[in-house]
Amino acid sequence: MELTEIFSWVLLLAGSFFCIVGGIGLIRLPDFFARIHGAGITDTLGAGLVLAGLMVQAGLTLVTVKLVMVVVILLLTGPTATHAVARAARLAGLKPVTAEENSDA
Repeated sequence: MELTEIFSWVLLLAGSFFCIVGGIGLIRLPDFFARIHGAGITDTLGAGLVLAGLMVQAGLTLVTVKLVMVVVILLLTGPTATHAVARAARLAGLKPVTAEENSDA
C-alpha cells in the first residue's frame, strides 16, 4: 500500500468518524442549540475530511479541482446556515438550556 492511499484512508475514516459522532449528537444532545452544534461539526469537519480524503485519492486531476470547489462552498455555507438557523430560533423565543436548568432535572 502506498503512503497516499494510507493517508487518504485515514482522512476518510476520520471524516466518517466525525459524521457518525455528529449523527449520534443530533439524537443524544439535550436541546436545539446543542444539536445544531453537532450538525455543524458534522457538516463542516466530517464532510471536509471525507472530501479531503477523496482529493488525495484523486491526485492532481480535474476531479480534485471540483472537490476543492465543493469544499470552499461547504466551508462558506455550512457555518453561515447554522448561524442563521440558530439566530432565527433565538429570535423566535427559543432559549438554550443553561447549567442551572440542567442541574434541576
